[in-house]
Amino acid sequence: MARFLIILFCVLLGVTLLFCMPVHADIYHHVDTEGIVHFTNVPTTSGYRIYMREGAFQIDDEASGRYDRYILEAAEKHGVSFSLIKAVIKAESDFNADAVSRAGACGLMQIMPRTAEELGISDPFDPRENILGGVRYLKGLLTRFQGRLPLVLAAYNAGPSRVESLMCMPPFEETRNFVERVMQYIERY
Repeated sequence: MARFLIILFCVLLGVTLLFCMPVHADIYHHVDTEGIVHFTNVPTTSGYRIYMREGAFQIDDEASGRYDRYILEAAEKHGVSFSLIKAVIKAESDFNADAVSRAGACGLMQIMPRTAEELGISDPFDPRENILGGVRYLKGLLTRFQGRLPLVLAAYNAGPSRVESLMCMPPFEETRNFVERVMQYIERY
């Protein structure tokens, strides 16, 4: 009897696994005129923008070096340290080009949709476009905060107006942890 139950269990498990296929789909979002956010996998109007790409949760352990050519291009173009750029990407997305934060920041450098629009980034999930735009933004913060790296990083994480109003590190634990992580990663890269 026990043998029969084991065989039956294995057959049922095999049949179940045979018909269980993972489902993937891009997810789009749209903010209407009343500020309500709508999500769908089938956009019905042109106002929808990509929110999360298919396979967004797959992280490649070797991704760190995959984007070095774009990081180098952005570093040379904007005069920003290669190690700083790489450290920000590591802290923001862990080199996951499809990353989306709870707040809606997208891509490798976790750029907010409004900031992406201001920077002319049409696809924040495109690694090259995200890095070039993110580094341009980072360069602006370096200028704005006169190269004071902790303030620059805090502004990148919490927003420049919050840091500017205080002219010191904001009292947000997330921001303080972010600055500390990036500083550690800079030494690593």
